[in-house]
Amino acid sequence: MQDTGAFVDLYAGQYPRIVAYAQRRLGTPEEAEDCAAEVFRLAWEQPATPGVGWLFVTAKNLVYARCRQRRRQSGLIDRLGRDGAAGPSEDTGQAVRAALGRLEESQRELLMAFYWDDLPGARCAELLGCSTAAVWVRLHRARRALRAVLLADEVAPPTVAAVAIPTYQGELS
Repeated sequence: MQDTGAFVDLYAGQYPRIVAYAQRRLGTPEEAEDCAAEVFRLAWEQPATPGVGWLFVTAKNLVYARCRQRRRQSGLIDRLGRDGAAGPSEDTGQAVRAALGRLEESQRELLMAFYWDDLPGARCAELLGCSTAAVWVRLHRARRALRAVLLADEVAPPTVAAVAIPTYQGELS
């Protein structure tokens, strides 16, 4: 069991430093505060009050995780919004994000897990509580739904109308 007073002292003394550390790496105050909050939530769950080094190592790991997530999201936008040799425009990326937001929660979760989190079919099946075969059927339906939303969006740029939803080229499990 943690000493509450020691944790409060740690929080009061180190929170600004953790936020500053995260902001220098993530760029926005909001993301930095979210990261720092997660660091201290994890610190609270420790059996004993962790040291300052633990806080910074945890912050570093969370920053790296956020950066990986950004790359995955960017990769998904690139794959979903590709129009020939040119990369997707900012408008295309926004259109894809908006279209994902209009999908059913289960479809959005599957697309995000598969493309953003790079989870293979078997891991997606565990996440969704279904068989691997069902994942492939659901993924096909989710891609089709995303394409339909993109095509129906009247404010989408013309390049979105030609979006080719990629199919997975790897193992089926």
